[in-house]
Amino acid sequence: MDRIDLFRVFARVVECANFTRAADTLGLPRSTVSAAVQELEGRVGARLLNRTTRQVAPTREGELFYERCLRLVADMEETESLFRRDAGPAGLLRVDVPGRIGRLIVAPALPDFLERHPRLQLALGMSDRPVDLVGEGVDCALRVGRLGDSGLYARPLGELALINVASPAYLARHGVPAHPAELDAHWAVHYAPPASGRPAPWEWMEDGALRTRPLPGRVIVDNAEAYIACCLAGLGLIQIPAYDVRDALRAGDLVEVMPAHRAAPMPMTLLYTHRHPPSRRVQVFAGWLEELMAGACAPE
Repeated sequence: MDRIDLFRVFARVVECANFTRAADTLGLPRSTVSAAVQELEGRVGARLLNRTTRQVAPTREGELFYERCLRLVADMEETESLFRRDAGPAGLLRVDVPGRIGRLIVAPALPDFLERHPRLQLALGMSDRPVDLVGEGVDCALRVGRLGDSGLYARPLGELALINVASPAYLARHGVPAHPAELDAHWAVHYAPPASGRPAPWEWMEDGALRTRPLPGRVIVDNAEAYIACCLAGLGLIQIPAYDVRDALRAGDLVEVMPAHRAAPMPMTLLYTHRHPPSRRVQVFAGWLEELMAGACAPE
């Protein structure tokens, strides 16, 4: 059994948490699977699995080795199909996207993507925290907003339109602002990004220039779900991507205000590690995601 096959066997044992189940799915005798893992542990010089009578679980070293195995096997499968035009990209693709985008836009569209690329498997992370692509083994990550210099490769994916909204109950109490100059009598729900922890001021574009002003608020949140929930509860104004509250606007649960004084659109960027050109897996996902976001996030 060559090394790539050893990696495949080890990965399947970790996923099945059982030698017998792993052997059944691979169509191999259990003794062959057990011997393969023992050979691999001998090669790497570390115990990779903790074995009990009922379950098999990776050691700390095994967890780290498992992540590397998945990537190596995926790269090998992609390399083998490099010149087979009909094969398409194959293997595991690890992706991270912001939580709301993942839940509302990416996940509902995944059946179409996976049908187009039947040899791909997707590990989809959804979080608002800045993921360490290299340290966490992520192939690519969608980022929204201005980026610092991370040393990663970046592919622009367009812009995300922002609008100003509030709940009808809030507007009934505080009035409907028509211009940012009227915001003295208003409150904001503040959003503090996990990366900085600092709430941003209220922003709008006027005569082609970015304007800002501080706005009082009694609530600070660190994720988009809480941001929208607090706005729906009548706790203040928010600035939010239009796609994020489209249903709430249509239902009348939120109302857009100051449409002529929106904040500047936020750039969307797909980041990937220093591998250039990116793998075929990343390339096909990036093209699909760009098309998907352009349709879902277009301003109305």
